[in-house]
Amino acid sequence: MKYAQYLFTFLMGYFLYGFIEVASRGFTHWTMCLTGGLALTILYIINSNKTITLIKSCIIGAVIITCIEFIVGIFDNIIMGWNVWDYSDIPFNIFGQICPFFSMLWGILCIPAFFICKQIRKKFN
Repeated sequence: MKYAQYLFTFLMGYFLYGFIEVASRGFTHWTMCLTGGLALTILYIINSNKTITLIKSCIIGAVIITCIEFIVGIFDNIIMGWNVWDYSDIPFNIFGQICPFFSMLWGILCIPAFFICKQIRKKFN
């Protein structure tokens, strides 16, 4: 049954993040949908701990999503040259792949993710 929860969560993150990107930027890249699915699945696992608070979830989530973004960015943008995003003009960026501004946004995005994870858990329990 756990596999069904993880698959459902992955697909939810896949489609929700793809929708967010299209709504905000007008387009997305298939790797961003995969990244969104992975991120929500990891958040689901983290948020399965009944003692985790919303603020802890947001902080841990922001760090994890930023790490995932860095790895995907190195692959997509630097190795493959797909130029999916470039944060080079944003202060304190690292190789144009991550920056504090977007890390903060990922932390904020973890707020609805926290509640989505709770709803998914309810659905499967």
